[in-house]
Amino acid sequence: MSDLETVTFYMEPELCASAQAGKHNFIGKVARVLIESGLDVAYKPFGRSIGKGWSMSHIKTPPDQGGLCFRRAYHYPFWQIEQSAERWSWDVAQAAFEPDPAEAKQAAWFYSFWQKRLFGDAPQKTSGDGLVYVPLQGKLLSHRPFQICSPLEMVEHCLAHTSCQVVATLHPNEHYEKAEIAALGKLEKAHKRLTVQSGGMGDLLGQCDYIVTQNSSVAFNGYFFGKPSLLFRKTDFHHIAVQADIDQLAAGFEAVQQIQPDYAAYVHWFWQKNNINAGRPEAEDMIKARLKRFDWPVT
Repeated sequence: MSDLETVTFYMEPELCASAQAGKHNFIGKVARVLIESGLDVAYKPFGRSIGKGWSMSHIKTPPDQGGLCFRRAYHYPFWQIEQSAERWSWDVAQAAFEPDPAEAKQAAWFYSFWQKRLFGDAPQKTSGDGLVYVPLQGKLLSHRPFQICSPLEMVEHCLAHTSCQVVATLHPNEHYEKAEIAALGKLEKAHKRLTVQSGGMGDLLGQCDYIVTQNSSVAFNGYFFGKPSLLFRKTDFHHIAVQADIDQLAAGFEAVQQIQPDYAAYVHWFWQKNNINAGRPEAEDMIKARLKRFDWPVT
């Protein structure tokens, strides 16, 4: 087939090898939808030459307007297909969360199932120990356009607006520069209420009163523990979180201690109704619907 009839998947080498071997469930389902629509598929690791035309890029922004981005929606088997890698611009981020009372029983079952599946009995043993959990991401000293302040400044705001213990955790997959670690260490020495550590998400989700982060997936995981979050950056799962306003931070910290979202309704709405559950029989129909949403030639 010509390049115009071929959809190229761009991925990390390990994921590319898995897809080529037919061992990746979601990519296999996407490929089947494309092939059944008369298209061919090809798999290339990032770093190779990138051509124009139909493409699917894992996590990264597509190379041109003919491309889409695909990304796991925090846990398997949930996935999303979008035009942009920026989660705050996705359809689900723009949608209004309006829980359907008729689905309350179904949502409660779904929520309970995934609590148990992901975290065992831990969500049933939570406490509020007067602790603020601050999962950090990357570039601690940089205030990027989609953030309201730098991650380090976010920690400083936590210390300024609460009298609680603050535990800030480093991301296990981030590489931190010496200057970043030094700045964080200096802040820890200056404030006895601040602890900086790596790991411990499960325990901290159980113990914390609430979560403060830019848009770490830890905040989404916190929903399974019934823990609210204050977000300093845009994301796709913002609907039941408090969005921090740099000019009204005191109000934000007050609000996150007061809100009582319907976590079950939200997780059900977000995952089952606004993402692709690749474990469901109708997964390929959902994939087809997403591709048609972006005017791809699928039938």
